[in-house]
Formats: sequence, structure tokens, C-alpha cells
Amino acid sequence: MNSFFARRYVITGIFVALCLVLLVRLFYMQIMDDKYLLASKSNVVRRYIVYPARGPILDRHGKIMVQNVPVFDITVLPREVKPFDTTLFCKLLGIDKEGFDKRFNKAVKYSPYLQSVFEKQVPLNVWASFQERLPEFPGFDVQRRTMRTYPDSTAAQFLGYIGEVTDRDIEKSGGFYRPGDYIGRSGVERAYEDLLRGQRGVRNVLVDSRNVQKGSFANGAFDTSAVAGERLISSLDSKLQKLGEQLMKNKVGSIVAIEPSTGEILAFVSSPTYDPNIMVEKGKGNVISAMYNDPYSPFLVRPIQAYYSPGSSFKPLDALIALQEGIITPQTTFFCPHYYQAGNHRVGCEHFDGVTDLRKGISQSCNTYFCNVFDRLINAHGPKNTATTYGAWREKVNNFGFGVKLDVDLPHERRGLVPTPLYYDNRFGKNHWRSSSVISLAIGQGELLATPLQMANIECTIANRGFYFKPHLIKAIGDKNVIKKEFTEKHYVGVDSNYFHPVIDGMQDVVDHGTAADSRIPGIVMCGKTGTVQNPHGKNHSVFVGFAPRDNPKIAIAVVVENAGYGASWAAPIASFMVEKYLKDSITRRPSGIDLHRYMNANLLPPTPAQIKAQKQRQDSLRRLMKDTSRKRTDTLEKPRVQLKSAGNNNRRDTMAKLYAARLKRREDAE
Repeated sequence: MNSFFARRYVITGIFVALCLVLLVRLFYMQIMDDKYLLASKSNVVRRYIVYPARGPILDRHGKIMVQNVPVFDITVLPREVKPFDTTLFCKLLGIDKEGFDKRFNKAVKYSPYLQSVFEKQVPLNVWASFQERLPEFPGFDVQRRTMRTYPDSTAAQFLGYIGEVTDRDIEKSGGFYRPGDYIGRSGVERAYEDLLRGQRGVRNVLVDSRNVQKGSFANGAFDTSAVAGERLISSLDSKLQKLGEQLMKNKVGSIVAIEPSTGEILAFVSSPTYDPNIMVEKGKGNVISAMYNDPYSPFLVRPIQAYYSPGSSFKPLDALIALQEGIITPQTTFFCPHYYQAGNHRVGCEHFDGVTDLRKGISQSCNTYFCNVFDRLINAHGPKNTATTYGAWREKVNNFGFGVKLDVDLPHERRGLVPTPLYYDNRFGKNHWRSSSVISLAIGQGELLATPLQMANIECTIANRGFYFKPHLIKAIGDKNVIKKEFTEKHYVGVDSNYFHPVIDGMQDVVDHGTAADSRIPGIVMCGKTGTVQNPHGKNHSVFVGFAPRDNPKIAIAVVVENAGYGASWAAPIASFMVEKYLKDSITRRPSGIDLHRYMNANLLPPTPAQIKAQKQRQDSLRRLMKDTSRKRTDTLEKPRVQLKSAGNNNRRDTMAKLYAARLKRREDAE
């Protein structure tokens, strides 16, 4: 009896245990593991992602700068792939068997139960041929999407480019992006990614066992529509941008032009540049790698990332601070003997300017005048308070946008450099430096560094007589033309408007009859300042900043041409062409004879390190050759001399021998 009950409990226990195992397994299959759900759904329903069109980007006049073209991706669901003719498959897509295996293994690694991209950017003609044979390739499908195209192939660094998302992008997005998606990588494409990308939609389609579509699932009740990305209207003028890129071809440098009354950037030239269309082509990896290794760095966004000493273009800013502080007046004069004595060293001046006031100091770019101004500024409270006074001066310079970010609507903007007092304390020792120690700052040299955008923004401030709007590249967003509030706020620099007039007088003289007189534009009053910036790595940089017209200015500009020499020689003429093109939509011949095509066709690319090394090797080889030639010439000249000397000695010996023989003969005869 006890044995019967014992067996009954054992059998009951086994039955209960089996039930528990089945329940746990069912719970795991239905709740924890979704592969069976995915597999069952994929047998009858295909879930297609509807990719939205990325928002177009237009120039300020409505001309399309970036738009979309349709392309097709071949997708794969590994679980449903069955044996098929891989040779035909590869032939249709133009790939080899090794490429097929690599792509398929990547899809399996991602997930056997989820659809992923197998081949990207299939053109329309290939898609048409593949679509006809699609039922022969179980597990494969076609996904329609769009890619970027750039009709004018301009403004690459401004527009930026898109690229396929990485695992890190997917993780940071919280799952918004999926493998095969694209994201803005640089420029406006990155800065405005959230607006440009739009919102994906979903389309559920019934399919049969041969993967043939049989219509919409549940009459589209579970479908969602894609929402296209927002349209962006940029501030760029396409014609002006194109002219700037032509003028900077085969040159290294930058052009930034801004509308002073709004802060809208009209031209954003970074040279060398590249065709943005290559960044969306298949096989772009090798091209990108080559550009990263290019010694001229085409990926460097020079308007906001390249550092230059502002040179003499900084002098008007220093004059404005001195006027505001009451250190000088427009009538204050200093005597220029062709140099300025700063302690135990001299700062040279290009001219012997003699007695010089503010207006003449600006128009003639007198180093002596501005060294005196800077000395008075820094010593305003005595030499013992140099660090404190310098710190106050630095803050005033920062107010103009030097040494701080302007927060332009692009990623990776750099702040420039206006050194802190601590920097000089560490360099010279605390309380062991004076105005003469940092006198190079007076003429925009030394440690002072700025981006071309900052230089152009200073000109906006001067043109506006004391304030600027934050420089920006997108002027309106969407169909409602929304303007960001931050772009409409004035930023005052702390200098009264009446102090700008004498500085502007001097800047007008620069173009009318000063250092930039050759770049004077007929019928346009342009105010500017040339700069010849010392470059420790080669020839000086050519710099020009300015604005036009003088009254009610429409354009402010900064031009930097690396290794080009004087500011008047290259940067000023290029700026004058840009200004006239924007104001008149044409370019006239200058009275000085400056020719537009000469500046477009000139090649001012500095030698690369490899070219410098090759040139040095050639010079060393030539030097050795000349040395060898000289030695051979010496040997050739010396040999006849030795031969002559030897011949002379032989002749002498022969003569002596004959004389001695004759004497012996006479003696013998005498005997």
C-alpha cells in the first residue's frame, strides 16, 4: 500500500515537473525570446522602412545647393535565405563571390532574424534588372531610399557630408538609427542633423512563400508615413561663393564675407576644397584616405579652424580700445623714425612716416604709431600693474570676438588665442614682464591668433559702429522660414559709436591712396586694412580685411592667402573682386590694371614637405656635382703643370748631361 502511494507521488511529481518545464519554455519563447515572433511575422508580413527625403539646402536666393536622388539598397533576411544561383546574383549586382560571402556574414552577425542592408546605393538600371529576378533569391529584397547630390559642387566645407552610422552613433541615438542609415558627418549636414533627417515611416506588406508581395497588411492600418526633413535656406550667395573658390584655386587660405546688418555669412571659402559629390559615391574610402593624407588638408575648415596672426588688420581694433579709454585722440601724434625701440630691441616700420596721427597711422600701417598706442594702454596704471592692465585689455579684445568662440552654426569652431596674464607670468616670471615684452601684440603678431571668421566679424563691428550679430550660415528653417532668435540679437563691444569715425577715415584712406590703393573699386567707397603676416614656416601670409560701402555697409570681408607675401599684392585684390561682384554683380577693370584672370589662374601653393625634401636632395646633388666638377677641373689644370714641370726637369737633366759629356770630351782631347 505504501509502495503504491509512493509511486503515485513520484509519477505526479514527474508530470508536474514536465508541465513546469513546458510553461517556462513557453514563457521564454513568447516573452523573453522574440526570434520566433520575428520568424512567424516574416513568413507573411514584410515590414519596410520608408526613408524620408533629407531636407534640401538652398542658397539665399533660392538656388538648390543640396538635393536628393533616388537609390536602392539590397536587403537580406538571413533566416529566409535558401540555396540559389549565387553566380547569377553576383553578376546582376556586379560583385564577386568573396564580396558576397563578406556581406552575408556581416548580415548574419548583425541578426539572422532581422533585415539588414546587403548592398548599398544600387543605381536605377541595376535595380530594374535585379527586381525582375528577385523571386529567385529568397531572403533578399529591395529598399528604396535617397542620397545627396550637389548640383554646383561648391561650398564643400560649409555643406559638409553624410556617412553611414557607426555602432557608436546607433548607441548614442537611443536606437533611432539602424545599420545602413546615414547621418551628417560635418558642416551644416551635421549641425542641423535633427532637422534635416526627417522622420522614418513604416509600410507593412503581405508576401507569399516566394516573397511576392500580395498587398498591404490590414489595409495599411499599422503603416506610418515618412516625414521629410526640413528645408534649410542658407545665407550663402552661390555666385559669390563660386567666384571665391575660383579666385582661391591653387592657393591655401580662406575668404569669409558677412552681411554686417544681419550677421549672415555670404561666402565661406576654404581652400583647397573638394567636390562634395565624391563623399556620397561608392568606394569613397580611398578618396577620403587620400584627402586625409593631403599635405594641404582639404578637410580643414579654414574659416573657423585655421589660426593666423591678424597682423596689421588688428591695428584698428587696438585704436578703438585706446580711443574709448581716453589714451589717445584722433589728433594724438607720434614720431616714426622708421622703427620703434621696445626695451633692448627694435620693431621695424615699413616707412619713415615722421609725425603721424591716427588716420595716417592706419592708412600707412605705421608700426611705430601702434606700438606707442599699445605701450600707453598697457602702462596706463604704471609698470608695476602691467599684468592687471593687460588682463583688462585682453577682456576688451575678447568683446570683439577675438580669443572666444563666436558660436557659428557649424561644429568644431576654434576660439583663437589672446594669451592670459598667467601665460606671460609662466613665460617671463611673475611681475617680470612689461609692455615691451609683448610689444608684438600691438601689430597683431606674436602669440595673437585668430580665425578668418573672427577677422571678418571685426569688420562687421566696425561697419556697424560698435556691435555685431552672431555670424551664421542658415538664415531660415522650414516652410515658415523660422529664424533663430539668437541670430537677431546685437552684441555690443563696449566702444562708443563716435570713436569709429576717425578709424573708418583711416581705413578709407588705405584703399583710396594707402597700401591697398591698387585695389580701389570704381564707384564704390571701400574701407579696409592690409596685413602682411609673419610666417615662421615660409613666406609671409597675405591678409586683407574691409567692408563696403562706407555708408550703410552691405558686405564685410576677410581674405587670407597663405605664403603669398604682402597683403596689398594678393589678399586686397581678391577682396575687391568679391566686394564688387556682390554689390554690382559684375567686375570692372581696375584703374591700376589689376586683372581678374591673373588672380584666378595664379598658383601660389606652398611647397609640400616632400617637395622641400626633394628640392634639398637636388640641391645637395648639385652641390656634390659642382664639387666633383671643380675637383676634376683642378686635376685637369694641375696635371699639365706637373707634366710641364716634369718635362722641364728632364730637359734640364738632359742639358746638364750633354754639357758634362762635352766637358769630359774636351778634357780627354786636351790630354
